[in-house]
Amino acid sequence: MAWAESENRYRDERVHDACGLFGFIDTAGHAHPGSIAVEALCSMRERGNGLGAGYAAYGIYPEQADHYCFHIMCQGRHARQELDEYLRRHFAVVHDEPIPTRETRGILDPPLLWRYFVVPLTAQMGGRSEADYVVHHVMRINTTLEGAFVVSSGKDMGIFKGVGHPDQIAEFYRIEEYEGYLWSAHNRFPTNTPGWWGGAHPFGLLDWSVVHNGEISSYGINRRYAEMHGYACTMRTDTEVFTYAVDLLMRRHELPAELAAAVFASPLWNELEHLPPKRKALLTALRQTYGSLLMNGPFTIIVARQGGMMGLGDRIRLRPLVAACQGSVLYVSSELASIHLVAPELEHSWMPEGGEPVIGRLGQAPRVPARILQEEPLHA
Repeated sequence: MAWAESENRYRDERVHDACGLFGFIDTAGHAHPGSIAVEALCSMRERGNGLGAGYAAYGIYPEQADHYCFHIMCQGRHARQELDEYLRRHFAVVHDEPIPTRETRGILDPPLLWRYFVVPLTAQMGGRSEADYVVHHVMRINTTLEGAFVVSSGKDMGIFKGVGHPDQIAEFYRIEEYEGYLWSAHNRFPTNTPGWWGGAHPFGLLDWSVVHNGEISSYGINRRYAEMHGYACTMRTDTEVFTYAVDLLMRRHELPAELAAAVFASPLWNELEHLPPKRKALLTALRQTYGSLLMNGPFTIIVARQGGMMGLGDRIRLRPLVAACQGSVLYVSSELASIHLVAPELEHSWMPEGGEPVIGRLGQAPRVPARILQEEPLHA
């Protein structure tokens, strides 16, 4: 972790506060400029301290949509050369180039940033699926290649993150030049891990991206469970484990988002006793099967992938989460004010209950909880 330690220039290893999260999906598939996510996130500036910010965007590489896009950070040309040689041994490289950036005041000593559009070499897959093959090599790069780090590795998406405030990271990466149907964003206030470029959020694997506010006290058992299933946890952060748990449950084990949420924020045992028999049996089975992936402690996350987004808070609402919709667009955020800033004519807004997921999917109109639709309208 020498790289991480060298970039934590303020040396504040434990600062307790709350990160800022924002995300939206246009369920009709319309593209929106990154400036929307930037404006919303920057309105929550006090939720970060300049040690990390980032953006994940989907639908931004339509001309390369069939190819995996690796966003890479390297500690110099030698590290990138080794990475380049590694990728060309295991993938067909369709195109590669530097990630476009601009000189930005306050962004100090950024790593070398590159993107590769690749196709797995079928002859080397050895019976693995394409996705498992990509995961395997992402893990190998992040654990064996000194000074190289894979930031994101999905199709038609990318993660842009680093050490800085949200406006600085957005200016540096030229976020306003990208358009996507789904965006998530994070303003970081590190608690237990250093602020460094690779440790900023979102965290990614394949086309998953996760932004997280909180502190998972069950990190040890969650990490061991992920490592039992082949994931290499090298970052010392609970957000990394959350990302791998999402991939395990929703891609490999094919659980829908609603059931994955019930694993991460399972009802208390005494609450299960009061549920209808079928619901009780289902949630009990999930708890018994995946008890090691119950996320204890305060948290809010936004999970995104191609075609969908989920916002989720812990089961007793120890971290803030609000949701809203306008037309075909579903928003989730740490603060309602940030949503109003970019969508002043909201049709509905609500605060999800503890452990209640907010889910948006392409091709499905945003779903508003029945309790919100039944509420009496407010009158002046």
